Amino acid sequence: MAHALRIARRGLGNTWPNPAVGCVLVRQGRVVGRGWTQPGGRPHAERMALDAAGGAARGATAYVTLEPCAHHGRTPPCADALVAAGVGRVVSALTDPDPRVAGRGHARLRAAGIEVAEGICAAEAAAMQQGFLSRVTRGRPMVTLKLAGSFDGRIATAAGESRWITGDAARRHVHLLRLMHDAVMVGAGTARADRPALNVRGFGPVRQPVRVVIRQGAIPDLPPEDADHGPLLVLPGPLPKAMAMLAERGLTRVLCEGGGQLAGALLAQGLVDQLACYTAGLVLGAAGRPAIGDLGVQALGDAPRFRLVESRPIGGDLFHRWLRSP
Repeated sequence: MAHALRIARRGLGNTWPNPAVGCVLVRQGRVVGRGWTQPGGRPHAERMALDAAGGAARGATAYVTLEPCAHHGRTPPCADALVAAGVGRVVSALTDPDPRVAGRGHARLRAAGIEVAEGICAAEAAAMQQGFLSRVTRGRPMVTLKLAGSFDGRIATAAGESRWITGDAARRHVHLLRLMHDAVMVGAGTARADRPALNVRGFGPVRQPVRVVIRQGAIPDLPPEDADHGPLLVLPGPLPKAMAMLAERGLTRVLCEGGGQLAGALLAQGLVDQLACYTAGLVLGAAGRPAIGDLGVQALGDAPRFRLVESRPIGGDLFHRWLRSP
């Protein structure tokens, strides 16, 4: 299952509206096929693994990071494909909460005489599938808030100079983050001030993320959709409605890159699931522009709390990742 989870990550940011799933087929202690959800969500991971295994799939154990689908969409159900291939056992990490599946995939496998084990590496799978699970169960995508600034939480000098606070390695890592999200979102103020590209650069031809601007007032002309720029969505507030609109379009993972007012509003409304922070080794002082706008916090007990899950140097900067505390 650990192998299946690793290869499933290859689909993050690339498979919406479908989840990023991994599947590994093992027969007599040897991997005979593996696959992950392909760009755009099809083919599914199970189909890729079965095609790779061919006849060796008969009698094999399939390790799948999400319950095989049981409904007819653009492709036949993966549960039926596993049955037809003669797989002897299926080990899954999570039950799919999509009402079209929701246990029906496991039931169909058992009805065909296939042994099914559930909940293997469930916590790890749920963490990786947080975006998909959020869209299905909460009606909004997972939101990662990216913050890049100085020791004292500033993103620009008082005069607005911000290029560059962090180094080349950190900025390249941001493009990797963009690659692993379905959409990159900014506020109208950032769109007007920076005219950002909101695309992935330096990783070759990729499926570019959707560009989202939360509109408050006019925004400048941004590049049209092309091979280097994803679709552009300009959405009005309020933020919960905008997040619901993104979920309705199938988006599961959104990376917010500012500015401070949008960051503060997302935090204040409990819409941030993860912080991805880059801290540079400089201090700008109180006159510098803050990374986060006013939250209206009067007591420490009212402040949003996050727990540290990762911390490491990237070039000359520090990367630290935090998940929202329950």
